[in-house]
Amino acid sequence: MSDVVIRVENLYKEYRLGTISHGTLHRDLQSWWARVRGKEDPNSLISHHDRLPGPEAFADNPHILALTDVTFDVHQGDVLGIIGRNGAGKSTLLKILSEVTAPTKGTVKMKGRVASLLEVGTGFHSELTGRENVYLNGAILGMTKREITRKFDEIVDFAEIEKFIDTPVKRYSSGMYVRLAFAVAAHLEPEILIVDEVLAVGDAQFQKKCLGKMGDVAKGGRTVLFVSHNMAAVQNLCSSTLVLSNGSLVFSGKVDKAIEWYFQNDIGQGTMDLHDGKERSGNGLVRFTKITTCNMRNEIIDSFPLGQGCKIYLDYECAKGFSPHNVEVGVAFISVLGLKVAMFSNVVANQPFHDLSPVGRICCTIPSVPLTHSEYVLGISISCNGETCDWVDKAMRISISEGDFYKSGRLYYPGSTLVYLPHNWTTS
Repeated sequence: MSDVVIRVENLYKEYRLGTISHGTLHRDLQSWWARVRGKEDPNSLISHHDRLPGPEAFADNPHILALTDVTFDVHQGDVLGIIGRNGAGKSTLLKILSEVTAPTKGTVKMKGRVASLLEVGTGFHSELTGRENVYLNGAILGMTKREITRKFDEIVDFAEIEKFIDTPVKRYSSGMYVRLAFAVAAHLEPEILIVDEVLAVGDAQFQKKCLGKMGDVAKGGRTVLFVSHNMAAVQNLCSSTLVLSNGSLVFSGKVDKAIEWYFQNDIGQGTMDLHDGKERSGNGLVRFTKITTCNMRNEIIDSFPLGQGCKIYLDYECAKGFSPHNVEVGVAFISVLGLKVAMFSNVVANQPFHDLSPVGRICCTIPSVPLTHSEYVLGISISCNGETCDWVDKAMRISISEGDFYKSGRLYYPGSTLVYLPHNWTTS
């Protein structure tokens, strides 16, 4: 179609880990000869279709497929959201679209000038001032000096760094870096604007400002590709969304449906092994190994009626020789838009754990779930002596169904509230 500005067809990206050689002279010569003839590398995973897709195909192989057979079109004026867990291939896809790296196989066709903001300070030279970097970055994006000068004051005003514009950017904070980098990318009128999760560096007010600017860019008929873990931002800004999982495109469609698919399929249900593969942080001295959700009869379920109780079991193990003291365990209910709507802690409940056994299970019992009918993600954390040992941001998905919270035989209208609180009414 004439209004397609990005066409991606059968895109693969393969990396070899820890080596620049296949290990034998014969295989190295095979790969070299294939490149000379413009043929497919016979030692590539991509040439062995019986081993695709899935990470299990190369568990003992130094080859990793960051993208597997990705195909989609983007039309002029679209604001395309790209979501997925860490390691899903989102940043790799944007780097290929931005021509930072080349695909291993497949084609990418783009129409128009592209401006990319993939990492804080991309395209900046640390020894140059903010002013000099605006002109440098603008030139990299293909702008003339006259065009940059015409937009210069607007860029500086948007970035809110007028006092520091003649200071070398190596002295900028990460927030100042990203404000200036985004201002340059967004104001130099690219036909296609590509933005990675880098906006997470800025404060809430600046993020709101950036989202507004991207909305203005889209309204002007230009195209935006936006990667984010902030589902509220994706929902408010984007007109359609892709979901990536393990390098594959698993869903493409309307934003609400994409977010729903992500939370229903890319996060576990009922019980989840947490040994590997989860987004987590902490010093690792204590780690969660499994999470299980049960009703009050200890039946494993992933959907709870509003007002009924639930139990959240957290299995853990300590590092060898480590004895945890002054332990705080937290559970957060997170909405599909990324909002923490309820948080529970043994310390806040005045039920401290002074120490823990090396391996064990912790249970959080919620007598009456007060959250409205919706999908939620559980985030869990454990700390010892004030230091975070393990924090799993998206441990598992659960859902809350409609229920008679007040035991009155009446239901609130769906979506009319986030939480239900016990209360009494009197007159005098």
